[in-house]
Amino acid sequence: MNNEPRSNRVSSGVIAAVSAAVIAVSGGVAWLTTTPSNKAPVTTNPANPNQSIQQPTQPTTTQPNEKTAQVYWLKPKETNVALVPQPIQVAANQPNQALERAFQALLEGPSDSTDSTTIPKGTKLLSLNVKGDEVHVNLSDSFTSGGGSTSMVGRVGQVVYTASSLNPKAKIYIDVNGKRLDVLGGEGVELQQPLTRESFDKNYPL
Repeated sequence: MNNEPRSNRVSSGVIAAVSAAVIAVSGGVAWLTTTPSNKAPVTTNPANPNQSIQQPTQPTTTQPNEKTAQVYWLKPKETNVALVPQPIQVAANQPNQALERAFQALLEGPSDSTDSTTIPKGTKLLSLNVKGDEVHVNLSDSFTSGGGSTSMVGRVGQVVYTASSLNPKAKIYIDVNGKRLDVLGGEGVELQQPLTRESFDKNYPL
């Protein structure tokens, strides 16, 4: 009879200890599950894990550059005639665009009464091509009409100097209706093409 109460006390103590241990373990597990992780979540692309996201690019537009070409007029001097430039600013990306605009102004004629031209009215620019240091100018047949040798030389000088206004060392080829112009006018002014500013000043003085 004296052993029963002791057994009951031991059993109660054991149960209490086990219960406390269970509560402590449960609390630890609960703390671990509720504590946020410091590691960032890892995401993968199952389709292509190496694929990177690229932002769309905005379309680019090319703005034309400002080029300064020159139109050459004839102006009488005391003993001769001089070629006088008139600057023209053109918004263009290519040299031929600037020269085309310059020739349009040249063929329209001068706006200043002190300037003159010997290029016949009605002359048209059929084409203009820039190939490296060469400029090919193709004019209508009106370019060859009227005037004497001085008039012929003057209009050739206007074409040569206007065509080489962006490149003074350029070689100029003059065609009429697509054919190389070798002889100009009734007086037979022979043109040794290609023409440059240097060769014109040397062989065809005004």
